Amino acid sequence: MKQITRRQFGQQVALAGALSALSVSRVLGAQERIRVGFIGVGNRGDQLLDAFLKQKDCQIVAVCDLYAPYRDFACRKITQADSSASQVAQYDDYRRLLERKDVDAVVISTPDHWHALQTIHAFQAGKDVYVEKPLSLCVVEGRKMAEACRRYQRVCQVGLQRRSSPMCRELADFLRQGGIGKITRIRAFHVLNEWPKGIGRPPDEPPPPDVNWDAWLGPAPVKPYNRNRTFYRFRWFYDYSGGQLTNFGVHYLDMIHWCLGVDKPLAVTAMGGKFADYDNREVPDTLEVLWTYPGSVLVSFSQINANAAAGGARPCEIEFRGTQGTAYLSYGSYEIVPEVITSQEVPARTPLNRALEREYRKGAQTQIAGRKQSSSDSTELHVRNFLDCVRSRKSCNSDIESGHRSTVAPLIGNIALRLKRYLEWDGEREGFVNCPEANRLLSYDYRPPYKLPD
Repeated sequence: MKQITRRQFGQQVALAGALSALSVSRVLGAQERIRVGFIGVGNRGDQLLDAFLKQKDCQIVAVCDLYAPYRDFACRKITQADSSASQVAQYDDYRRLLERKDVDAVVISTPDHWHALQTIHAFQAGKDVYVEKPLSLCVVEGRKMAEACRRYQRVCQVGLQRRSSPMCRELADFLRQGGIGKITRIRAFHVLNEWPKGIGRPPDEPPPPDVNWDAWLGPAPVKPYNRNRTFYRFRWFYDYSGGQLTNFGVHYLDMIHWCLGVDKPLAVTAMGGKFADYDNREVPDTLEVLWTYPGSVLVSFSQINANAAAGGARPCEIEFRGTQGTAYLSYGSYEIVPEVITSQEVPARTPLNRALEREYRKGAQTQIAGRKQSSSDSTELHVRNFLDCVRSRKSCNSDIESGHRSTVAPLIGNIALRLKRYLEWDGEREGFVNCPEANRLLSYDYRPPYKLPD
């Protein structure tokens, strides 16, 4: 991406808006292929590329990435997989890709701090969007993305692929129908021991010749180049990400919202920090976030330094505790464990009642049948749903509004951690109750000349 002036950037953004007025979505015929451009083809972008290449009604016509080796690798993969893709256009500036009239939809898998600008500009250019999670870096960005999606009447899929998993849908339906009784407690876990080196402590240094550091930073504040701030390790720095709370936590909170049938927490608090402190990260290595939800449900996210299973009674990502049973959800499976219950009152712990307590402990099994269900990765199903919705103009499984709500909960968790406060949340207004200090953290000032569109 070439260095541009503030005036040039403003002119190009205005051009993107003008193009949107002229861009009319193609009416796709049954035999026509959907033409897709990729913005960001490293790591998750490469995984998504594999999933899109398996869809026969999809043609990848262009790729964009600041890092030339990623572009070259992606283009080789595309031409090997698709004999009709004799020449795939390459760009280091996503705006050039959005100007193409032969692009119907774009896939955005860049670092989090770029999602809002690229997604809104894609909507303005008349493109449908598959955007990776977390949807945004701050709450205000996500709301503006959702508003733009509606304004320009675009189709958008957020990369929360569990929404396209038949297994996860089955569990969500089961829990919402009262399958384990009244749910009062949900715990989510991210368990990973990165000791002793973590991501390391490399020094700041001049950027390599093949890395346009200023373009990579985009709207983020200017900071010295550090190799830990680029590629996947950007997730350990607040300028570009919300840490594992937004990286994994958005997946977990999205599933929790789906299973509860509610998506707006009432309050949040958090504790944690760099307790192991083995690298130059900014985000915590140890963290506990708690939310309360309507219906008297307490939800938590635990980031734990360990290699073994931690927290839950069984190894799992999410544990749902209900009055009649417990559901344990892992990446590819879930298990329902019935609760031991009795119709009698809980006995007091006195010598006279020990016999009754033993009888209570034996109890009578609830009528829930314990069961396990397993499933493979649902990324391909999620991609398939997106392409189907591009044709039908229907809402995707992980539409932008639900994706935004599931991103909000982790984002306000980071604000609670930063302020060391218990914060009440107004989900309709999307603001904290009586806390201007916290509300100021719902957005951030973009570095000029970048500006979040109104």
